Amino acid sequence: MRGFYFITDSELSRNGNISDVEAAVGAGCEIVQYRNKDSGTEELIEEARRLKEICKRAIFIVNDRVDIAAAVGADGVHLGQDDASYDIARQQLGEEAVIGITVHNVEEARAAEKQGADYLGVSPIFKTTTKPDAGEPAGIRLIRDVRAAVAIPIAAVGGINLENAPQVVGAGADMLCAISAVVTKDDVKEEIEKFQVLFAING
Repeated sequence: MRGFYFITDSELSRNGNISDVEAAVGAGCEIVQYRNKDSGTEELIEEARRLKEICKRAIFIVNDRVDIAAAVGADGVHLGQDDASYDIARQQLGEEAVIGITVHNVEEARAAEKQGADYLGVSPIFKTTTKPDAGEPAGIRLIRDVRAAVAIPIAAVGGINLENAPQVVGAGADMLCAISAVVTKDDVKEEIEKFQVLFAING
C-alpha cells in the first residue's frame, strides 16, 4: 500500500462521491475508503455497491460499518478506537479482509499491529476541520515515532495539503489522505495526481 489514500466526504464534495471515486481510481489510488456518517443503512448499502463496482483496480474499504462492508462484499473495513473491535470485524469479514485501524499514539499503533491490523491510519497530523472530534494535532513527529514502532503500512490523516505533504512523506508515511484538498476542487483526479508525484519522488 502506497500513495494517496482516498476517503469520501459527501458534504465537502463538489462533484459527488461517485465522481470523486472514479477520479481517485483514475489517479491510481490503491485504496478507497467510503465514509458517510449521515445516510441510513439502505442508502449506504446502495451507494457502497456502486462505489465497489468502480473500485475494480483499488481496495474498497468501508469506514466504521462492518455490517455495510459485509453486505456489499467490500475488501475490508476501517475502524476507529471506539468502533467495533478488530476481532469482531475479522470474524465477520474473514481472513482475507483488509482491516485498518486509526491510532493516535505509539501505544495504540503497537496494539493494533499486534491484533493483526493490515495498516494504520495515523491521525490527526495537523489541525483538521473535516473531523471535528479528531483531537489535537500531533505533528510530523507522530509519523516518525509510529514508523519506527511498527512494520505495517501507515496512512497519515488530518489537515494535510500540498504544502505540508512533502514533510508527511519524508517522515515515513506510506500513504496520506487530504480530503478537503481534493474533493473541494473541480478536477479531483488532477489534484490527487499532484500528491501521487510525491511518492514517485520518494520511491
